[in-house]
Amino acid sequence: MPSSSRTTSTGGRHRKSKSMSPSVRRTLVMVATAPVAGTILAAPSAFAADKAIAKSSATELDTAEQKIADNLDTRSQDARLGTNLSGVVLDAKSDKPIWGHNATTALMPASNAKLATSTAALTVLGPDHRFTTKVVYGDGTLTLVGGGDRTLTTDDLDALAKTAVAGLNNAGLTSVKVRIDDSLFPEPALATGWNADYVPSEVAPVRALVVDGHAVTDTSLDAGQVFAKLLADQGVTVTGDVTRGVAGSGDVDVAQHQSDKLSTIVKHMLKVSDNNIAETLLRMTALGAGRPATFEDGTAVVRDVLSHTYGVSLDNFEMYDGSGLSRSDRIPAQTLADILDLTTDSRYSQTLKYIADGLPVSGEAGATLGPEWGRFDTADSKCAVGKVKAKTGTLTGAIALSGMTQAQDGRWKIFSFVENGSTASGSDIKDSLDGLAATVNGCWA
Repeated sequence: MPSSSRTTSTGGRHRKSKSMSPSVRRTLVMVATAPVAGTILAAPSAFAADKAIAKSSATELDTAEQKIADNLDTRSQDARLGTNLSGVVLDAKSDKPIWGHNATTALMPASNAKLATSTAALTVLGPDHRFTTKVVYGDGTLTLVGGGDRTLTTDDLDALAKTAVAGLNNAGLTSVKVRIDDSLFPEPALATGWNADYVPSEVAPVRALVVDGHAVTDTSLDAGQVFAKLLADQGVTVTGDVTRGVAGSGDVDVAQHQSDKLSTIVKHMLKVSDNNIAETLLRMTALGAGRPATFEDGTAVVRDVLSHTYGVSLDNFEMYDGSGLSRSDRIPAQTLADILDLTTDSRYSQTLKYIADGLPVSGEAGATLGPEWGRFDTADSKCAVGKVKAKTGTLTGAIALSGMTQAQDGRWKIFSFVENGSTASGSDIKDSLDGLAATVNGCWA
């Protein structure tokens, strides 16, 4: 494995000039929070931003930073990690590189790509954005119109059905045809780089309509069939099969449902690493930017937001989907760390803080760093339970962990570790990456 470098630049972002002084970079106030599995981590994005702190220009490592770097030099050589590791550690306040190892080498990021998708979605659509599912009526047909809400439930459809039935009853109608309109998302429904066996168990073909997250090939027709049954349960005769079409221009709105805020959806998506939500957000972000809702346009908007809005370097960056399931995706650890670093910047925290808020916490059940996934449960890493927040990523041949932790020196560190190609078992690789995160925290001294 090539030697690590701590004295040379690890790349990083080159931000556009701002009206504010370039010396004013961070506003972080440490806040204690309730414990989760011992000592919960309060992410920098959750801190009050009311004290400007001058950006440090120092490049020399202090004693605490040097210890982290030295330990990572040794532990990154772990045979379980193979010979293809991209890693970086930054100081969140100053952006000073603490450690880097092939930091700008682009590897398959797996679900760490969701960090880029989330950043673009929150920036383009806004944290308060909601997705709307509608029912319209015309020519004896109720049309369920998909609006890109991947969190729609049967209860939500039931409420739509009840409202629609009330309208039919008022009009003296007892029978109706049912159609679904998912024209919001054009083909293709599958991304470049998705293995055939990923569909539909890991990710469904991307459509604008789905109910209860059903893992089926045609989520739109499935939702329409659920809706038709709910209508029938309320005494309405549904004639014929559910069909696909486009709502007529003269159709009348009879019911609508709005999703939770995007901020809530992003937090959930990151905690459980929901591939389907990520893909829907990519499409809706493209629409929000005035482009067609395709993979190509969605990823183009992601690149534009990262590069032109935030100044993140896209050297060696390749992205073909929103979830990171594409085996063609390539993102360096440096870029992933720079994306996370944005969430600690006072200029952007009101928009991007939900990313940090949604990162799984080490040892927290119900998320991808929980004990049910065998994370942070070894002698080396269990000291970091409750002290690390990080996005996981797992594909065959690619495992990643990118997040943040408050180190023993009291300062927040941003880290990213991406491994490709190791022949060790996935659980062994994850244990090793958890140990690297514990090293950054400093509890594994």
